[in-house]
Amino acid sequence: MQAIILAAGMGRRLGELTGGNTKCMLEVNGIRLIDRALTHLTKLPLNKIVLVVGYKADNVRNYIGAQYNGVCVEYVENRVYDKTNNIYSLYLAKDFLAEDDTILLESDLIFDENVVRKLLENGEANLALVDKYESWMDGTVVTIDKDNYIKNFVSKKYFNWADIPHYYKTVNIYKFSREFSVSHYIPMLQAYCTALGNNEYYEQVLRVIALMDNTAIKALPLDGEKWYEIDDIQDLDIAESMFAATDDEQWRAYTFRYGGYWRYPKMLDFCYLVNPYFPPETMVNEMKASFDVLLREYPSGMGVNSLLAAKYFGVHGEKIVVGNGAAELIKAYVEKYVGRLGVTFPTFEEYPNRLPVDRIERFVPESSDFHYTVEEYISHFESKDVDTLLIINPDNPSGNYIPFDDLLRLIEWTKQNGKRLIVDESFVDFADVEGQFSLMDNVILCDNPHLMVIKSISKSYGVPGLRLGVLASGDTQMIARLKKEVAIWNINSFGEFYMQIFGKYEGDYHRGCKLFIEERNIFRQELSEIKFLKVFESQANYFLCELTCGMKSRELAIRLLKDFDVLIKDCSGKDAFGGRQYIRLAVRDRVDNRRLTEALKSYEK
Repeated sequence: MQAIILAAGMGRRLGELTGGNTKCMLEVNGIRLIDRALTHLTKLPLNKIVLVVGYKADNVRNYIGAQYNGVCVEYVENRVYDKTNNIYSLYLAKDFLAEDDTILLESDLIFDENVVRKLLENGEANLALVDKYESWMDGTVVTIDKDNYIKNFVSKKYFNWADIPHYYKTVNIYKFSREFSVSHYIPMLQAYCTALGNNEYYEQVLRVIALMDNTAIKALPLDGEKWYEIDDIQDLDIAESMFAATDDEQWRAYTFRYGGYWRYPKMLDFCYLVNPYFPPETMVNEMKASFDVLLREYPSGMGVNSLLAAKYFGVHGEKIVVGNGAAELIKAYVEKYVGRLGVTFPTFEEYPNRLPVDRIERFVPESSDFHYTVEEYISHFESKDVDTLLIINPDNPSGNYIPFDDLLRLIEWTKQNGKRLIVDESFVDFADVEGQFSLMDNVILCDNPHLMVIKSISKSYGVPGLRLGVLASGDTQMIARLKKEVAIWNINSFGEFYMQIFGKYEGDYHRGCKLFIEERNIFRQELSEIKFLKVFESQANYFLCELTCGMKSRELAIRLLKDFDVLIKDCSGKDAFGGRQYIRLAVRDRVDNRRLTEALKSYEK
C-alpha cells in the first residue's frame, strides 16, 4: 500500500498566506498541513508516499526530503500547475497508481488520524470517504445506494437543494486497488485528459466510471470523525477551532465565536438560549416561500417596523422601537440614558459591560441560589446613589422570577423615588405562572414613563438568526430619539416579514411555550438525579447548576465538548460567584436533553 498526495496547487484564495509557499505548507495552529497528513499516514503500513508537487515545488522537497518518519517519499512534478488542474497532477502519477494499492488524498485537507485508518482497515478494495452533506460544504457530492455503492457524482448543474437529505460530500480521500487503477481508472484518466483537456478535476473520471459501472467503487461514510478542507481564510479559521492544539484551546475557540455553530453540525449547543418548540414548520415554510422576494427587496424603514412590532406586542407604535437584536437597543439606551445603574449580580453582562465600573452599583443576593425578592432588592438600593435600576425577569443566569404584582410595586417605588427602571423580560414567556406576566401593556407604559421594557425575540421565539428585539416605554420622546439613533434599515426583510406573519402563528407559540414548560420539568428531574449537580429552580429556558464533586466547571465544559461534542456555559468566570463552580444549561427538546443527561451521567463514577 502507498499514498499519493496531490500538492501542486497555488492556493490563490488564501491570498498572502500562500503567496510564498504552496498550500500544503500552510500552518493550522502552528502545524503545517503536510506535516499533519504525513504524520497520520506514516503510522500506517505504507511502502512509500508520493507527493505530486508544482507551485514552490523546491520548498516542499527541501522541507520533507526523501523520507518522513522512516517512510520513503518520492516526488512527481507538475510544471504547468498554473495552467492545469488536479486531474493532470494525478495523470502524471499514473505509473505509481499502476504499481500498488493506493490511498489518494489532497493536500489541503486536515483530518483526524482515525479517518485514514478507517479507510485502510475497511475490507473493501475501492472506497471513497464521504460525509453527510451539510449546507456549508463545497465540492463534489455523491449519492449512494443501500449497499453504499456510489450511484452518481452530482455535478453543480444537477445539484438540487431539495435532495440534500440524500447527498454525501466526498472527503477527497480514496482507496484504490492496483487492479482497479489498471483496469478502470488509468485508462479512463488518459481518455478523459485526451478528450477534455487537463484543466479538470480527477473526480470527473470517477463520475464517468460510476455511470458505466455502478459496482466499481463504494462509499465509506464517516461517523463523527473530524475533517475539513481549507480553501480560504474562513476555512482556516474554522479548521483552527476544530483542530486546536489542546482541549482547552478548542473549547475557547468555540466559546469565543459567540455563535455561528451551524458550521459545526455535529456539535450540540446547550450554551445559547432559544425556544425549541417555535417557530412551527408551517411558519418556516411560509418564510421559505417568500425567500426570493425577501432576499432581493429592501426592508421597510423604522416607521413601518415600529407598527409591526406594535401589532406583535399589542402596544402603540410611538412607544416601541425595533432593534437588530435586543443587544443593539441595550447598547443604544444604556450608554446614553441610564446614568448610574443598579445591577443584580450574577447577570447578563451585556448591560454592565456597556458602562465603566464606577457607574455600576452592585447587588449580590445572599441566598445560595442567587434568588431574591423585591423587598430585598428595594432594601439594598433605597440608600444607594443610582439613577436607573435593572431587573432581568426571569434573571440570567439564576432563573429567579419576580411575580407580576411585585414588579408593579417596584415600578411604583422607582417612580416615587425618581429612578428609571429597565425590565428585561426576554424569558418571561417561559414562566409557569397564572395571570398577566408581561409589562408590554399600553396602560402600564403610559402610567409609568420612567419604565423601559426590553425583550429579545431571538430567545423566546426561537429565531436568533433573524436578530430581532424591542424596547418599549411610555417615554415617547426617548423612543423617538432612539429611533433616530439606530440605522434606518437596522433589521432585514426576513425579520420584517417574520413580524408581519407572526399573528397567524400566535396560537402555535403559546402551545410551544406549554410544551417547553413540560419538557423543562422533565429535564430538571433528570438533572437532579445526577449526583454531582445541584440544580436551582428556574422559570426561564435554562438551569443554573452548581458542581458539588470537586470538578471545575470549566473542566466539565471542556470534557463535554471533547467527549460528546456538547457545548455548555461555564459560569465560573462570572462576577459574584466567588470561585464556586457553576454551569448554565439551556433547555432543548427531549432528544437533545436526554443526550446531555446521558453524557453527564457517564462522569458520575
